[in-house]
Amino acid sequence: MYSTIKFTPLLLSAVVSFSLTTASFYPSYVNANEDSIFSEMATAQPIFAKHGMVVSQEAIASQIGIDILKQGGNAVDAAVAVGFALAVTLPRAGNIGGGGFMLVHIAKDNKTIAIDYRETAPGKAHKDIFLDEKGNAVDKLSREHGLAVGVPGTVMGMELALKQYGTMSLQQIVAPAIELAKNGIEITSDLANSLVGTKNRISQWPSSTAIFYRADGSNFEVGDQLIQPELAHSLSLISKLGSKGFYQGETAEKIVASVQQAGGVMTLKDLANYKVVEREPIRGTYRGYEVVSMPPPSSGGLHIIEMLNVLEQFPIDKFGHNTAQTLHVMAESMKYAYADRSEFLGDPDFVDVPINNLINKDYAHNIANKIALNKTTPSSEIKPGNINGYESPQTTHYSVVDKWGNAVSNTYTLNFSYGSGLVAKGTGILLNNEMDDFSVKPGVPNGYGLIGGDANSVKGYKRPLSSMSPTIVMKDGKPFLVTGSPGGSRIINITLQIIMNVIDHQLNIAEASAASRVHHQWLPDYLWVERSLNQDTISLLEAKGHKVKVQQSIGSTQSIMITEQGKYGSSDPRRAGSAAVGY
Repeated sequence: MYSTIKFTPLLLSAVVSFSLTTASFYPSYVNANEDSIFSEMATAQPIFAKHGMVVSQEAIASQIGIDILKQGGNAVDAAVAVGFALAVTLPRAGNIGGGGFMLVHIAKDNKTIAIDYRETAPGKAHKDIFLDEKGNAVDKLSREHGLAVGVPGTVMGMELALKQYGTMSLQQIVAPAIELAKNGIEITSDLANSLVGTKNRISQWPSSTAIFYRADGSNFEVGDQLIQPELAHSLSLISKLGSKGFYQGETAEKIVASVQQAGGVMTLKDLANYKVVEREPIRGTYRGYEVVSMPPPSSGGLHIIEMLNVLEQFPIDKFGHNTAQTLHVMAESMKYAYADRSEFLGDPDFVDVPINNLINKDYAHNIANKIALNKTTPSSEIKPGNINGYESPQTTHYSVVDKWGNAVSNTYTLNFSYGSGLVAKGTGILLNNEMDDFSVKPGVPNGYGLIGGDANSVKGYKRPLSSMSPTIVMKDGKPFLVTGSPGGSRIINITLQIIMNVIDHQLNIAEASAASRVHHQWLPDYLWVERSLNQDTISLLEAKGHKVKVQQSIGSTQSIMITEQGKYGSSDPRRAGSAAVGY
């Protein structure tokens, strides 16, 4: 049974946290090139595998993915198996009641596909749905209420990926998750603590309390078993019937009944009409590498490329890794990008998003010219760009690469930790609160402090804007770096820093993952830094005018670097229980 798997230290990422404040190598300004991956000078080493690699936030799920690869499955087969497994083993973010984005690279065809399985608003949703009679936003309605639940996309997204690009049957892929749900998993300290931290939200719903707490209502303790028979049944229906076992029939009826009982407006028609969208990935270049990421309604890929275009104007390698000068120009770039995000981004099926303008090198050059090296520009003075024409820390990401060169970068979520907290009665399925990712009211921040405009207003069947940023960096036309992260509004900047750590500073993927991070999102006008960042660097940033706020950690990247020698995986040490596993 997967719940009893024991991992050797060689299979697990190093659980360390440290700050790298000087660069060991200095690549050329125009085109970076990496030296040997392993080095005696390195402060952290990645996990190496010759054939395949799976890196996720939960060790059992990573092992399931590797088992699929060993059985002859490809990266898509493994990714879908990991997705269903995480719904059992990492219930605060892994899901079948939420949605997300998957980036798939198929080596034999040399093509990359963006699969958008983001949740949609119920058909009866409208722009004033979360406002009271005075026109004020009511937070609880978009976060802890039936109205908070968007139409889930995960099951159909996973099914489409498997049918189009996988090689194994859905029954084979879902079987490990069914076994885990039926037989139980051991409560870890991480899982126990997360349930304590969200008890107020979860315990509002008897159907949820019955699963995630003891019969007397007390908290689970480390070593207890979490057994989910109703979820096992729901997964079995999906295994037998495909997505129809979720979007139609008994599961759909139970989801709608629970949502409506909680005050929501979702209908059976909303579930039956849900569609996954395959989109063309967004592409950019950075110092000789091609960066491929998700297009809108994910804002991540677009703004990663926008910021990289700006930062390409500066000699980042000469500034040095995590120096005040490097972090200063990064923070300024972040402010301009997030200002643009608030104004222009939304569901491209409903609004015109000026993608080509925002990722134009000339547009980036104009932004770079506004950045002063010796002082910060207050956010109040930064406005969204003059364009011609017209989210939770508890998301989870995983990356998979197989022996044929196929790669998957997948980020999915329930939004908040454990989503709305509502389990659809009789299904074991936790439901999202993704409706909070819409602009509840233009100018009013969401649960992550992000400001949105009319482009991201609520409308029936519309997809909310997201920060999820599954990304694949190409070198010479082949995957070189597969990465992504949870982190709500911080995801975009976390992914940006992984890319820069590898390309500009030539860190191996373990060092790049462990290095201290910063985050700025335009409003509020604060620069968040991890406490591991050098105190002298923080003082220098403050001297430039940055309002610095220190926090414990930012994000949890799951990354793979691919070279001619093999695959190098790193699971971020910031969150317990994650694992890079290869063979």
